[in-house]
Amino acid sequence: MQFGIMMRGQFPKETNLAERFPEMLEQVRLVEALGYDSLTKGAHYSTYPLQDLQQVPFLCRVAAEAPKLRLNTGVLLLPLHKPLDVAEQLGSLDVMTNGKLIFGCGVGYRDIEFKAFGTSRRERGRRFEENLTAIKRLWTEETVTMKGSHFELDEAACSAKPVQKPHPPIWIGASADAAIRRAARMGTCWYVGPNDRLDAIANQLDTYRRALDEVGKPFPQEFPYRREVFVAPTREEAYRLAREPLMTKYRAYHAWGLGRSRPGEPDELGQPFEELIKDRFFIGSPDEVAEDIIRFNKRLGVNHIVMSMHWPGLEVAQSIESMQIMAEEVFPRVRQGL
Repeated sequence: MQFGIMMRGQFPKETNLAERFPEMLEQVRLVEALGYDSLTKGAHYSTYPLQDLQQVPFLCRVAAEAPKLRLNTGVLLLPLHKPLDVAEQLGSLDVMTNGKLIFGCGVGYRDIEFKAFGTSRRERGRRFEENLTAIKRLWTEETVTMKGSHFELDEAACSAKPVQKPHPPIWIGASADAAIRRAARMGTCWYVGPNDRLDAIANQLDTYRRALDEVGKPFPQEFPYRREVFVAPTREEAYRLAREPLMTKYRAYHAWGLGRSRPGEPDELGQPFEELIKDRFFIGSPDEVAEDIIRFNKRLGVNHIVMSMHWPGLEVAQSIESMQIMAEEVFPRVRQGL
């Protein structure tokens, strides 16, 4: 089991971001010192009323603070971009970290982002596949000639090919069946998102296994998933500290349309805290959180948990304390239980 931390870098609009950034660097150094395996930074644009630091600059900066950590772009919104730019940016990051990049990517779901980058929700699947095909070719071939719907490569070459061969692991975030099948076909693995309950993921896992069989690929050795996690000495303390910051984040997600991407299925992200977290998030005492991680592993086979342990409004010191309890008390319980 590998343990990773998701750092959103999002803060309320009244926060002085420049003053909080040194705290984030301190947190990154602690992540490495506590024995975590990976650090993930998500990507969104136009996050008002939240402030957000952009993904690739953030990961490049923190690589210097924590050189042992694998760094995950989880997820880069691939349909918004051009493949040569992504190939060179992430190739550079893999070189600078000596092969520690994880290329997490997905299609996105926010119309404000699609419009700002001159595309649409309708085009996202095709653009994603074209871009990913081109990026893999740019990373593995000397020069590439390829015409897509929104780019043309004419004997183009990636100026910074990654250290990892044939390329960094490609984690494809997906929740809809079509996207899960795409992850099987085009990715190293399916990167399970944070918002579905255990039973729903188990049903989707059948779709993923069938899709792997159809393309003749084995089940991946590394099977990652992201969860909202907060641990405190007692469940009551964990609930008290996490409730409002987590609800602030999920009210924003709900307003953005997350959780309503599958037609005919109920909208579950607009529920009260106790219902929202049930069989979905890991919030509680060390024993309870360890039991949740073991339960998901035994039911699904997931073996790399990427944990979001900070939300807008939560004090960094509280997030750091949760990270410490996680490393010192939960990690040993999980490893013993597995």
